[in-house]
Amino acid sequence: MESRKIFLNESEKPTHWYNIAADMPNKPQPPLNPATRKPAGPDDLSPIFPMGLIQQEVSTEKMIEIPDEVQDIYNIWRPSPLYRARGLEKALDAPVKIYYKYEGVSPSGSHKPNTAVAQAYYNKQEGVKKVITETGAGQWGTALAFACTQLGLDCEVYMVRISYDQKPYRKIMMNTFGADVFPSPSNRTQAGRNVLAEDPGSSGSLGIAISEAIEMALKDETNKYALGSVLNHVLLHQTVIGQEAEKQLEIAGDYPDVIIAPLGGGSNFAGISFPFIGKNITEGKNTRCIAVEPASCPKLTQGEFLYDHGDSAGYTPLLPMYTLGHNFRPAAIHAGGLRYHGASVLCSQLLKDNLIEAVALQQLECFRAGITFAQSEGIIAAPEATHAVAQVIREAEQAKKEGTQKTILFNMCGHGFVDMKAYEDYFEGVLSDHTFSDNELKTGLEEIRGLQP
Repeated sequence: MESRKIFLNESEKPTHWYNIAADMPNKPQPPLNPATRKPAGPDDLSPIFPMGLIQQEVSTEKMIEIPDEVQDIYNIWRPSPLYRARGLEKALDAPVKIYYKYEGVSPSGSHKPNTAVAQAYYNKQEGVKKVITETGAGQWGTALAFACTQLGLDCEVYMVRISYDQKPYRKIMMNTFGADVFPSPSNRTQAGRNVLAEDPGSSGSLGIAISEAIEMALKDETNKYALGSVLNHVLLHQTVIGQEAEKQLEIAGDYPDVIIAPLGGGSNFAGISFPFIGKNITEGKNTRCIAVEPASCPKLTQGEFLYDHGDSAGYTPLLPMYTLGHNFRPAAIHAGGLRYHGASVLCSQLLKDNLIEAVALQQLECFRAGITFAQSEGIIAAPEATHAVAQVIREAEQAKKEGTQKTILFNMCGHGFVDMKAYEDYFEGVLSDHTFSDNELKTGLEEIRGLQP
């Protein structure tokens, strides 16, 4: 009988996080203080982040040791299994071998606890009492709520309004883990009130929710802010995924020709791909790494590489990234974790240097792919994860057309068991594809021209 999954023992977990910044041929440009336009230093970041995370944010050390207390909590679900997608291979009937790393086995059902636990740990080390954050689809908020309860911290979450309404069970999961959850935009912050004054029916965005969370974190020195994607230290923590996958593929006797993952801010894509991109850079490997974004929020494929804020109100430092402008309002698609105006600094620089690829897909194609995956592999994917599956199917079809063999690895970043409203809307014909006019995309970019140094 052919094996379908590969496990590692707890003792085989990675002992260090991998910092791709150490190997990048072109180091990312520094974040800038929005007031002075000068490189932001620790003093600019310390009001919202603990120093342990700030040090990781700016580190050029290649490997950073994972603390024992973090490893102990990781043991609840890590190492995660690597699956050979034999059912999907049979359904596609193409000359491909397909593997997926299944992060849906975590307590929150996604990859997000890999950094949530680490961030909660470093906050606890510095005496923080409450961690405040935003969440799009709810996976990050759930992960941070879980991590905070494990480490004895309070947690407050601002959930993008459209997801708050679409995904009530995500809110309940956060409540169950002890977090207070508020829809964003809210009347609790000036940033939220400003948005509601202009648009009382606003469906929200990650940029708005980030502004609200930062504003609340700054009100009390015992509070800190946590971000679930975009920043260097967040992507760093996710690299346990790719490091485990590399060991598991070695057991299988394989190495990927193509790696695929969704990209909202970048942590999902970074987690699975960065260890392999590092091998491309340092060892001359030639794995294609493809970031998949929604066509309704196409910062990598239609945005520009500019300095921009990570939030709508302009509280954050200016980051060099591919962006659509921090006031860009993405369509209310179900893949809430991908509805973000910019991409991480690290992923943006890698794309700028042609070390990764990017594609944008419409949600109807992605849901069709998710249904194919569910019927062939038995896992209902989160809406974000269906973007990876859709691109896998495209790659398989291309391999079949060309008659070439490919080994494909992708990140099944989370299950969709509490996202069934999305599937219901798909089956009932409620969902639609969305495209923006050139003028709509240019408007957001023109607003940030004046921010450039």
